[in-house]
Amino acid sequence: MTGRGERRADDGPLDEALVDCVRRTGASGGGIYLLDEAAQVQDLVVLCGVPMETAQPWRRLPLSAAVPVNDAVREDRLIWVGSQAELARTYPRAAATLPYRLALAAAPLQGRRRCWGALLLLWPASHPANATRRERGHISSAARRIARVIEEAPQPPVVPAQPRLTSLASVAHAHGVPSPHAAADYLERLPEGALGMDLQGRIVLVTSAAQSLLGLEADRLLGTRPWHSLPWLDDAVVEDHYRTAVISRHPVAFTAVRPPDTRLEFRLYPDASGISVRITPATAPAPDELAAAGEAVASAPGRAAQAGRLYQLVHLAAALTETVAVRDVVEFVADQVLPAFGADGLVLSAADAGRLRITGHHGYDARTIDRLDGLPLDTDVTPAGQVLADGTPSFFSNVDDMARRYPRAPRISGKQSWAFLPLTVSGRAVGCCILSYDHPHHFSADERAVLTSLAGLIAQALDRARLYDATRDLAHGLQQALLPASLPALPGLETAARYLPASRGMDIGGDFYDVFRLDATNAVAVIGDVQGHNVPAAALMGQVRTAIHTSAGAPPDQVLARTNRVLADLETDLLVSCLYAHLDLARQEAVLASAGHPPPLLHHSGLTSGPLELDPGPLLGVDPDLTCPLTVLPLPPGTTLALYTDGLTETPRSDPEQAANDLARQLARHDGQNLDQLIDSLLRHGRPTGHYTDDIAILLLRTHPVSPDGADPPFGR
Repeated sequence: MTGRGERRADDGPLDEALVDCVRRTGASGGGIYLLDEAAQVQDLVVLCGVPMETAQPWRRLPLSAAVPVNDAVREDRLIWVGSQAELARTYPRAAATLPYRLALAAAPLQGRRRCWGALLLLWPASHPANATRRERGHISSAARRIARVIEEAPQPPVVPAQPRLTSLASVAHAHGVPSPHAAADYLERLPEGALGMDLQGRIVLVTSAAQSLLGLEADRLLGTRPWHSLPWLDDAVVEDHYRTAVISRHPVAFTAVRPPDTRLEFRLYPDASGISVRITPATAPAPDELAAAGEAVASAPGRAAQAGRLYQLVHLAAALTETVAVRDVVEFVADQVLPAFGADGLVLSAADAGRLRITGHHGYDARTIDRLDGLPLDTDVTPAGQVLADGTPSFFSNVDDMARRYPRAPRISGKQSWAFLPLTVSGRAVGCCILSYDHPHHFSADERAVLTSLAGLIAQALDRARLYDATRDLAHGLQQALLPASLPALPGLETAARYLPASRGMDIGGDFYDVFRLDATNAVAVIGDVQGHNVPAAALMGQVRTAIHTSAGAPPDQVLARTNRVLADLETDLLVSCLYAHLDLARQEAVLASAGHPPPLLHHSGLTSGPLELDPGPLLGVDPDLTCPLTVLPLPPGTTLALYTDGLTETPRSDPEQAANDLARQLARHDGQNLDQLIDSLLRHGRPTGHYTDDIAILLLRTHPVSPDGADPPFGR
């Protein structure tokens, strides 16, 4: 479990490991993400070779987001993206906020005990589109070295409030360079202007000619970014040229006009240590001229650069398209919108039966939320009612602004400034989003415009999410009604089961299990998987379970054959896998039949464990004349049988047979645990990240002796 805090002295080895990795692999930049397994997110902790503003939207990533570093962790493999075109095709959200020619790789930080997160590396566009086998090996080895650094640290890694930025300057040049004075003298003798910038865009060197051409003295330029210190360069396109140069590592040229009519050409030459800028008078207008003569844009004090805000808005809009449930929308606003605008508090409410019901919050105590929850839509306690009534956002820069119109509002929370954003869809009030600050905050015109636009996107996402939640709750109720509420207690048999829906989608599927008694010593255990993850799959699952119950008591092959005929009568296009086991506890044996289902895992105390060898028939719904061979299995006391669906063993680019063998060894290793704990162990082994791409059902059976008086130790669920 990673904590959160300020930079510590022992962060150095991790930062050095990243710089060393970038140097060894020939990358132009990179970053390290740490996985928070409990919160199911990845946090960027250290960055090098990339502007911090560019990486800001990617500071905290829900593990469900479709981005390379998440796929690397979920699939436990190296992800290579060789070009911008491939990035746009496979990861459109990432491409929307990284519109640069580049190649990238993401590798899991797989340690001895767990996966610690992911390594991200970037290369300029000059890198070949395909990584060689040797290069992939270097990247994977570098990721393992970083994982060892994390594991060997004296304390668990800490996620800082903001990612750390470490310099690549120490690895930029391996050869000697002339003395600084000689280089400076050389530049001063040239008639053209020269600037030196670090990778974050700050000016670190300026020649006399550059001062003359830019019209500003060195003391007002050094340590600043050009688009901040020179109003006529405060344009989104200028910062984008700088970002393009840093990330692509390719020279970039553009023309700008210094008022009133001096046209200047800027040429940017980047490398791993910074950017050299050559400034010369332009002899003729250029197509990419940035501004007409005399035009100047003054920056509002303290506001972020326009380009940064533009990229943030594009990123936030793209990220909102991936939210599914109301919980996702709330987490998105708390994790990404609040940091993007420097806000400290959030209240997200939805209109419900004439009242504002709070669906999520951040930065408020429970007492405050209780006072705000359930206010009528036309409330005058806070601006929320008026904002919803006229659909116009309200911004309050300080307590006095708020108190003049709403005297009671400032006393509710103790916040110092607020943005009340109406959430409306097609003129219909959906809810209200409140961003608040612990200090007075001036809302610039640019910031108000971006927040207003973002509110419209949040409203659509929230409305869509509420509909999804309602549908999911209905489907979930249907599924819970179809699965057994509990498993029966039988002398000599211990049982436990678990169902887990896929991590994405409708949270409903066709996986099912059941155990039911036939008489005092006979029982049936069944597990199956209906194709699909939707309401029709769940409904068909219920019909299959009913058909099996109706035929229970017949030999297992006949039960499956009759169930297959029911599917044929239903004329469904869905296929079903099923494993049926008749348990005779008096004779200590089981008779099994399988219709295309994964074989169960078998463990006898003191003996080798592994998948049970049985001959499966075809899936239910394929052949009307289904025949399933029978398998007889001895069940002496101490036998553990694990029935499961394929979601536990089948993942992209994995070998299901090998995965089943690994699980069997895990079954033997933890045989002494009670069955619920054993299920936990199997799930952690099969899905270490807790991310399920398919539904999973597990049913465990364990036989044990019956005491002489017929009583049985507590078991069952």
